[in-house]
Amino acid sequence: MGLDTVHERHEGEHIAQSAFTVDWPTRKVTCPQGAVSVSWSDQRKPSGTPITRVHFALQDCDPCPLRTQCTKAANGKYGRTLALLPREQQQVLEQRRIEQQTPEWKARYDVRAGIEGTISQAVRRTGIRRTRYTSLAKTQLGNVLAATAINIIRLDAWLTDTPIGKTRTSHLAALVLAA
Repeated sequence: MGLDTVHERHEGEHIAQSAFTVDWPTRKVTCPQGAVSVSWSDQRKPSGTPITRVHFALQDCDPCPLRTQCTKAANGKYGRTLALLPREQQQVLEQRRIEQQTPEWKARYDVRAGIEGTISQAVRRTGIRRTRYTSLAKTQLGNVLAATAINIIRLDAWLTDTPIGKTRTSHLAALVLAA
């Protein structure tokens, strides 16, 4: 599976955006099979984020042996479509996606995942995002008691070998597991 995300649900492998070669000065993109884009338009998302939308000709995509791994476009006008961020942002994004595959990055992320799990458990078990108290001292005491409760729950789970809860699997991770 590619290093980037994809909105479409593909069976098995898909050709990721990172497999395409972007020639920024000529405003052309080449697919892994050698087809060159036919359209390049600068647009803005509804949020205001600038993007570049790149289209490939349906005549190039239809007969391609990799079509099922690349696109499900059925609009009759274009084949594969890519949405690119501005050049500098796109290049940084690609570098970060490659970096995410390294053991060093994964080790750093494990720490963050543990912290996020703790925060999630505190929110779900104790409702810590909202205080029941009006004074700062009482709110602080409530937070200390909530943290103590989480520690006791985790200690009990560790002593009794009871799993705290099933880890949620994101829809993107589910696609990787299914492949």
